[in-house]
Amino acid sequence: MDLVTDAFNVLPLTEAVARLRRKSLPARAVCITFDDGYANNLTVALPILKARKLPATVFVSTGFVGGARMWNDTVIEAVRFAPRQLDLEPMGLGKYVLGSTDERRAAITALIDRLKYKPPEERLMRVDDIARVVHLAPAHDVMMSDSQLRTLSAAGVEIGGHTVSHPILTRLSDDQARAEIANGRQQLQEIIDAPVSLFAYPNGRPGQDYEQRHVKLVQSCGFDAAVSTSWGACRADTDIYQMPRVAPWDQTPARFAARLASAYLSKVAAVA
Repeated sequence: MDLVTDAFNVLPLTEAVARLRRKSLPARAVCITFDDGYANNLTVALPILKARKLPATVFVSTGFVGGARMWNDTVIEAVRFAPRQLDLEPMGLGKYVLGSTDERRAAITALIDRLKYKPPEERLMRVDDIARVVHLAPAHDVMMSDSQLRTLSAAGVEIGGHTVSHPILTRLSDDQARAEIANGRQQLQEIIDAPVSLFAYPNGRPGQDYEQRHVKLVQSCGFDAAVSTSWGACRADTDIYQMPRVAPWDQTPARFAARLASAYLSKVAAVA
């Protein structure tokens, strides 16, 4: 964040969208976003942002507000605490040897890949089954509570919609997708008592996790703009309902700077 502060013009996402529409973005414009609604967005990220006077947007899946753990985090924690052998074949999810950190990481990736595109209800059932096999205790403080969400909003962080249960939209009927998008927005507005105008597609890969019909649904549900996980930077002709982003996985400021710089040269995929 020191590098971002020194090298870029950091804007609130709503302002950046307005200026993108007017074609008046400053050079090296950047927005900071977080997905899902983890409690550490408040406890860890907010103090770092406030110390540097940086704006940010947090996209929240309302079904997990109140401390519940997202399904993928349950998978991660289950594999972390599982014994050296994890037999999930009775539920059709395979058998895993977990003798090393790499083997546990591989098991996490395999399980998430196998569960990600299942219907939300079936996915949650399977994840609950995995948690029971390893006797994993329920989580209470992983995601933000209502009061934490209000605190974050009161601190000036923009709150955006991210559906209710974080489903893969392409696996839902249009009515189900609309309910996820619209109900998530309504619930957030009731919690923070403020309009919610920004949206992030769950998982966010255009053409795979969402399609053009979902872009239209987001518009019809009252959102002014939306972000995907398509990799790259916005340009004058970017669809403001499919704005790309860059995930900062780098471990050093220099590599992070190089990733951001390369994003400006990328070609961005969008739903046709």
